[in-house]
Amino acid sequence: DHVKLWHFDHPHLYELRLALSSGHEYSDSFGVRKIEARDGGFYLNGERVRLMGVERMAGSNPEFGMAEPAEWIEHDHADLKELNCVYTRVHWQQDRRVLDYCDRHGILIQTEVPAWGPQTFAGMKEEPSETILQNGLEQLREMIARDRNHPCIFSWGMCNEIDGQNPPAVRFARRMYEEAKKLDPKRLVTYASNSLQKTPEKDVAGAMDYVMWNEYYESWYGGTPQDLARNLDEIHRAFPGKAIVISEYGYCACTADRPEGDGKRAEVLAAHNRIFRERDYVAGLIFFCYNDYRTHIGDKGLGAMKQRVHGVVDVYGARKPSYEELRRESTPVETVEVQGRAGALVVMVRARKSVPSYTLRGYKLRAILYGYGEIPLERFEAPLAELAPGAEATVAVAFKERAPLRVRLDVLRPTGFSAFTRIWRP
Repeated sequence: DHVKLWHFDHPHLYELRLALSSGHEYSDSFGVRKIEARDGGFYLNGERVRLMGVERMAGSNPEFGMAEPAEWIEHDHADLKELNCVYTRVHWQQDRRVLDYCDRHGILIQTEVPAWGPQTFAGMKEEPSETILQNGLEQLREMIARDRNHPCIFSWGMCNEIDGQNPPAVRFARRMYEEAKKLDPKRLVTYASNSLQKTPEKDVAGAMDYVMWNEYYESWYGGTPQDLARNLDEIHRAFPGKAIVISEYGYCACTADRPEGDGKRAEVLAAHNRIFRERDYVAGLIFFCYNDYRTHIGDKGLGAMKQRVHGVVDVYGARKPSYEELRRESTPVETVEVQGRAGALVVMVRARKSVPSYTLRGYKLRAILYGYGEIPLERFEAPLAELAPGAEATVAVAFKERAPLRVRLDVLRPTGFSAFTRIWRP
């Protein structure tokens, strides 16, 4: 009756300690939480949540490759938290330190078996290759055995972009799903599809616990936002009872007809989000990508710098202008409005009603007053009332200084990260 439940805004962890009479000792951390996919949505500890985040491609810093030091893992994932990321996926199994960070700081994550691409099943007839199937099952078993007790694990991913309407790929995904459910019956299982643009009802996505769709209109798929809206409604009609997650979307400057332009990346993000927010059945969004990422199929750079330019930061973590756009788009705070005069401000905070949306509990408003010379002179902090999606709260902010240069206002999560920043000037 007194268990503190784990939540991305309240990542409560317990420690298990085991001491044997032989003198050996063992300790591990765990969290208690419940995740459900029902009624076309996601529920965390019984409460509906509509989630948003961004994917990080590990191994992309040329100085480290996949041998990332703890400091770089912490750097990148703290950056994800600054981006308001509470939900992500990855294309392969992760370093334990990644999952430990997500447990401690509150990021839900889907880890995956790296079965990727339609060529995986090329030349096969009705059944997948036994070698490929057994390899997938072995990786799945190892992933679940090692990581199942991490509260951050939202779901298991079976594969990515395999052409889920091709018979051997369908059978592979179904067999992987069955095995995952046998090993971990209560955790959600899915796969990321890029084959829902036509006849979505034939895709094996419908056999999963929820639908994941890699959406690339205005880039890989061509087309327009209007085409996206039409296609999204078709997917919903094909799977009316399923939650739908946009598991990838964004802008890749990966072909000659798509030159790099960070403004276009921000434009696609905002335009596509408007369409997603008009549809209640969209349960989650994962922007791709946090970072430009190194890959053997990269079209930019040479040697260790061979990469795809797809992120809001570069391979060294330097932020692009689209970083701030993604941060604004990913916040559960819709607006922060300010009225009044320098010594007595009235601040109104409104929670977002559409994705990303969830009840804001334990949030605070912090205000720092800066004088001339950019010297911080006064600090104010007050708790916000609990805010359901679409609700608002008002806070009176009083300062002694009557002639400030500016006031920085931050809505702080219980984890200490800022969910929204606004600068007020008299």
